[in-house]
Amino acid sequence: VPDMSRLERGVTTPDSLLSETGDLQEDKTQDSALSDRLTSSPSPSHRSKLPNDRLEGVLSAWNQDTGYRIMTAWTDMVEKEKETLADRVQVLEKKVHFQADEITCLKATLSECLRRLATIESSKPQVEVTRESPDIINGSKIPQRRRPNSAQGQNKDVDKARMSPSRAGRISAASDRPVRLTDGGTLKAYRKTSANNNTSNFNHDGFRPENISTPILRDRKGNSTGRRMSGSMGRLHKKWRSTSDFDSPNPPALSVYKRPSTGSSLSFRSPSSTPYSSQHNLDKFIRDRQIISHEPVYSPEDGIMRLSIRGRELSLPCPTADLNTYQPNTVNQLSYRHLRLEWVYGYRGRDARSNLSILPTGEIIYFVASVVVLQNTEEHSQRHYLGHTEDIKCLAIHPNRMIVATGQGQGYYKREGDPHIQVWNTVSLQTLHILGRGEYRRAVSSLSFSKKDGGRWLVGVDEAPDHSISVWDWNKAHKQIESKCSTETVVCVEFHPLEEGSIITCGKGHVNFWQLDPTETSLSRKTGILDPRDKPKFFTCIAFSSAGDLLTGDTNGNVFVWGKGYNAVTKVIWGAHQGPVFSLCVLKDGSILTGGGKDGRIVKYDVQFRVTGEEANLPEYLGSVRMIAQGAGSQILVGTTRNCVLTGNMDLGFREVVVGHCDEVWSLAARPGSGQFLTAGHDRMLHLWDSLSCSPVWTNDVGEQVQAGGFSPDGEIIVLATVTGKWLILDARTREVKSMTQEGCDPLLGVKFSPSGRCLALLARSAIYLYQVGEEYKNFTRLGRFSTQCGVYASVAWSSNSQYVQVTSTERDLQSWRLEQSEDESGVDQVTRVNEVEELRDLDWEPSDCLLTWNCLGAWQSEGWDVTVGSRSVDNTLLVVGEEGGTIRTYRYPANQPTCKYATVSAHSGPVTALRFIEDSSRLISTGGKDTAVMQWTIET
Repeated sequence: VPDMSRLERGVTTPDSLLSETGDLQEDKTQDSALSDRLTSSPSPSHRSKLPNDRLEGVLSAWNQDTGYRIMTAWTDMVEKEKETLADRVQVLEKKVHFQADEITCLKATLSECLRRLATIESSKPQVEVTRESPDIINGSKIPQRRRPNSAQGQNKDVDKARMSPSRAGRISAASDRPVRLTDGGTLKAYRKTSANNNTSNFNHDGFRPENISTPILRDRKGNSTGRRMSGSMGRLHKKWRSTSDFDSPNPPALSVYKRPSTGSSLSFRSPSSTPYSSQHNLDKFIRDRQIISHEPVYSPEDGIMRLSIRGRELSLPCPTADLNTYQPNTVNQLSYRHLRLEWVYGYRGRDARSNLSILPTGEIIYFVASVVVLQNTEEHSQRHYLGHTEDIKCLAIHPNRMIVATGQGQGYYKREGDPHIQVWNTVSLQTLHILGRGEYRRAVSSLSFSKKDGGRWLVGVDEAPDHSISVWDWNKAHKQIESKCSTETVVCVEFHPLEEGSIITCGKGHVNFWQLDPTETSLSRKTGILDPRDKPKFFTCIAFSSAGDLLTGDTNGNVFVWGKGYNAVTKVIWGAHQGPVFSLCVLKDGSILTGGGKDGRIVKYDVQFRVTGEEANLPEYLGSVRMIAQGAGSQILVGTTRNCVLTGNMDLGFREVVVGHCDEVWSLAARPGSGQFLTAGHDRMLHLWDSLSCSPVWTNDVGEQVQAGGFSPDGEIIVLATVTGKWLILDARTREVKSMTQEGCDPLLGVKFSPSGRCLALLARSAIYLYQVGEEYKNFTRLGRFSTQCGVYASVAWSSNSQYVQVTSTERDLQSWRLEQSEDESGVDQVTRVNEVEELRDLDWEPSDCLLTWNCLGAWQSEGWDVTVGSRSVDNTLLVVGEEGGTIRTYRYPANQPTCKYATVSAHSGPVTALRFIEDSSRLISTGGKDTAVMQWTIET
């Protein structure tokens, strides 16, 4: 810190400098001191006798000393100003960042208000102002409403009914009306209304013309003073308002200005108490929508339940056997059977680091979707931590090896989620603390416990634009320090194992060394020093040697050694891999393993960073190395980029213990007559699994991205539908591709054999293709292409007698076709579309994703639910439904009541893409789309 006392004492003048030497008195001013020196000097006659060289020496020394002191003071001042300037710039950056967030929030709020305004105004009935029948109130004329032109041609009785209090609420008799379920469970006459029905606009829910309070004109120049907004909101308000009336605390019920047309911003602040207001029309529209959509309506006369799903009305006929006994106000009770997660197939190695480790119990720990898996490879068993609700991005093990911290981020299908950190116990699987909920804006990408102090601190880095680094006293659930880490991507963070309070972060083009100060209130940072010619694009991984040196791998394939206590490189392993180094692992004996992210090699180095000659290469179908960790004993754990986990050693090789998909999973089919099931997805891999041994039977690369698949009724033939419009036929035993057919250019979204095995349905975006199957599935004859242009098709189902096929669209539209057999029953003679609901009343449908049936009515009891798929157990006792958010709901089957109780389980981090029961209905299989997870649930009583 510069000595500023010199500046305060006036170091800029020569006399003050001389005063410090004692030649002048310090308590005198500069001029008085110089005057005293001159008066106390000898007379001129005596001064002339002084040597000239002595006087010149004194002046020269004085000038040199003065210049040195001035330069020192200026240098200190400039350095101080630089430090304070950096602090001020940092504070200003924070303010700008906060203000940018506020501006973004204001823009989003404003756009949402304008969107809602446009929606409200577009749905508002047109009202005209007329002066044909003015009422005189306090000497002023109030314009009254006039009926729309469409109603002017009606007779005068209707006019009297609208103005008469005794007849204002009567529209028509209710003898022929269908009944509507009310909240109390009773049946009530139902009259269909709409937001644009002019007859019911002012007669609904007791709102009648005679009950409207007549608006009173007020003087615009009144004494009322309104609350004015200040700051940015005030400026924004001034831009949008058009008169000063909006500032009044009691705005006039009817403005003297002409009412704006639909969509005008002048009605943005319309008073909510008048029928002219946007809020009144919005409330009325919501009430009408609830009557139309939210409550299913059952008509006992024709035995049809009418409901609305996503704004589309749907009619579901009640089976004839239940017409006389059906009670629509009965509540379907909860099923006595529930789901328990038994096994998870898959591992997140494609885009996550720090995702694999081993526990003292011998269990390997990893995560996929929103589940943390603890798998015992010796006993072939799994335990699961299900505390998270969205994708898990990172994992850290406490030094005691019993406590784990996991970081959660936003889901694949969500822009914003609920990012936070969970600290939990691996023995009891109980959550100990939840950190940062509501504080993190983006996913937590990396975590690390401190080692030197026994794991007191937990450090985490998020994926926000400034990549904040947070230090938590996790046992107290208290954030100790938070600091901006870097504007560039931060890949990982680690506590130094031998230096207390030392933290290292690395990422895009940087390695930073952080030090927690003794007061535990701030972090200081030093940047790693590196030759710019050797600087990589990314530093990808971190490890620490047995001597405490820092090891970093980068995208150039090099390994840098940073000496303990230094922020500079002391040694380099050039060209360790061809491509990036994705993982570094220091074993118990001090040797080092490096994993290549492109060449798939694992190379071993000794303590002196010399190559030992031991090397392993991973097969191409397993991917490259993502993570290397110390296993039990001399075993090594390897996670791959194709979501597989291997175990083994450098001498004997590696074997697969976890296999999974590495891209979206959409195809799921249960094999008839066995406990096996098939999965396929966009990674082109086809897996046949055994649900009893929880292991793959075989794996095959089909070379195409698969969207759907299915087995023949005997389980010997597999049909796959691809995103390129091709469909393939494979032998389930030999995996041989028997045929490949191109069916247009659109992706094929579904495939289903009829129960008899004589027909095959292929579902495209806007059409369904029907084929007749020959003997032993050797030939397929096309019956035709059928389409109704009702939206994008989503699922297909067959009736139990194989004579009807139905499809549902993403708009919840239902279409059905009838297959008429020839007289000799040798094949299908004609395909006809079904237009009558009565024809489908008593049909029994095979289990499928088509949930628009009578026995699945309870799955649609709330329009807010986003149902994606569903399935029915083979023994017809359980109905499961998958949602957009990854939740699986369980109902008692049949769920044919408008209100059904249900149980929920959740493990997927995105929409559930498929649900299938195994043949004996003892297990359920679910797939999660982009989370690449395949989960097996056991059904327990």
